[in-house]
Amino acid sequence: MARYYHRYVEKTIEKKLRSAGAVVLEGPKFCGKTTTALRYAESSIRLNTVQMIELAKMETKNVLNGKTPRVIDEWQTVPDIWNEVKGWIDENPAFGQFILTGSSTPADKSKIYHSGAGRIAKIKMRPMSLSESEDSKRIVSLGSLFAEDDISVFDENRGFGLEKVATLICRGGWPLAIAAGEDIALDVTKNYYEGLFNFEYSENEKFRNKKPELLRMILRSYARHISTQAPLKTILSDIESANNRTLDPKTLDDYLDALKDLFIIEDMEAWNPNLRSKAAIRTTPTRHFVDTSIAAAVLGISPNDLMHDLNSFGLFFEDMAVRDLTIYASLIDGEVKHYRDSSGLECDTIIHLANGQWAAIEIKLGGERLIEEGAKNLNKLKKVVDENNLAFQMILTATGPSYRRPDGIYVVPINCLTA
Repeated sequence: MARYYHRYVEKTIEKKLRSAGAVVLEGPKFCGKTTTALRYAESSIRLNTVQMIELAKMETKNVLNGKTPRVIDEWQTVPDIWNEVKGWIDENPAFGQFILTGSSTPADKSKIYHSGAGRIAKIKMRPMSLSESEDSKRIVSLGSLFAEDDISVFDENRGFGLEKVATLICRGGWPLAIAAGEDIALDVTKNYYEGLFNFEYSENEKFRNKKPELLRMILRSYARHISTQAPLKTILSDIESANNRTLDPKTLDDYLDALKDLFIIEDMEAWNPNLRSKAAIRTTPTRHFVDTSIAAAVLGISPNDLMHDLNSFGLFFEDMAVRDLTIYASLIDGEVKHYRDSSGLECDTIIHLANGQWAAIEIKLGGERLIEEGAKNLNKLKKVVDENNLAFQMILTATGPSYRRPDGIYVVPINCLTA
């Protein structure tokens, strides 16, 4: 039996099971939703065959019968399950009765008649961070940096180089790839990608009618613009020039919606703070993937390719860093956004907590020149943004030591960071 790696989302699941009648655990295929959900189950049912789906459509209410908490896997194939769960909770009020797992949005949202507010809580599950996959030494805690004014972060961090980072990017955070071992991990991730768009027998007409090759074309363009604020018109133009074909903007929007519904791409919104300057905030989102390995797979990029193109390496590393920061920040009610204004000043990531605290983090491969560049940006940002509630500033690197600079900025390699 494959080893189970504990996930940070478990804490959120446990919390929501104590405060909601049902929990919806959603995220990309193969990120470990079902395996994690079953750890809390007293009974379960999997709607992963045509026969089971058809039976569930005919006898929807009976799908709920069983000891609770009851896991209903791939519930979105029968959207009416949502209504039945909501009705059941209304008639039998209690917390933690159902866990619904799904790797896409429902096939027909028009069949969902209630929001589920107050009864059903949604949780987003992502592939594994480096801390969860035990590729991080877990020396520096993001939560502790917000909670404490001055903590020690020094570590020489020897023996962790760019070659390892490149491999981690291409492997991704997929539990099966991590459990497989380094010798075949990249092959496992490649197999996952190649089966990503097999929609021939999908219950969801929205996906079944999508052309897999066009989905891949769009993803290739997204990957070429990874970690940038490329406008959609730029992505559209890129697709047309790279594939010698025209593409209607409405078609692009429709396909992008499908990729978001499948939890494959994930745009990062802009942060809008109180400014001391008169600069205007640029609101174009940053283009990101739920896991960087998908971008590497769609472009056919290997760890060796990244080592020979450090500019691309930097952008791919930023995407992986955003994945980890998003997972860590979720445990402290934090959102991850980016900053860019009309003066050209940018910051790769801003973590903003519900209590108003925020932190500014620049993401760099490492090395003195790039670290100084990141520090310069952070100090500029500090001058133009209201400093109230600023918890800390950090440069998150791929390699190198962990320490605190004389100007107070933390320099932390990604393999030292944890939640």
